[in-house]
Amino acid sequence: MIFVTVGTHEQPFNRLIQKIDELVRDGEIKDDVFMQIGYSTYEPKYTQWEKVIGYDDMAYYLDKSDVVITHGGPSTYMQVLQLSKIPIVVPRQEKFGEHVNDHQLWVSKQVKHKGYPLLLCENTENLLLYIKQSKIMENSIDCNYNDEFITSFKKEIDSLMKF
Repeated sequence: MIFVTVGTHEQPFNRLIQKIDELVRDGEIKDDVFMQIGYSTYEPKYTQWEKVIGYDDMAYYLDKSDVVITHGGPSTYMQVLQLSKIPIVVPRQEKFGEHVNDHQLWVSKQVKHKGYPLLLCENTENLLLYIKQSKIMENSIDCNYNDEFITSFKKEIDSLMKF
């Protein structure tokens, strides 16, 4: 199963939603797909979808899915990493009217540069390649960074508390 989530930002993310719907329509994606489309104005015709889902449904789809495609909100893709899955991150971009600036792209690049295994997809025309790559990589990398994060976070807090 493929789960797509665009978060709850009030600008549409039609570029991602429509591309997934077209890939399903054209038979390029054969998996079941569920999309949380937020404020997107494009309504999928070939997949199951909801505008907004609750926490329990989100947890269900994240757990059940083999492939997770998400916007560039760090809290979402870090949650995917905690489940030992490699997210396909499609950052919202200002030039497409998807956000007020390109912070999702910038932050995602920084996180990837730090060594986290994100599949960073800036151009939705390449999305099918990222989906195929995600399936190849499934379960091949340990993505659980909880211990590393806690150690790093503790060091940062300790450094701030020293006078």
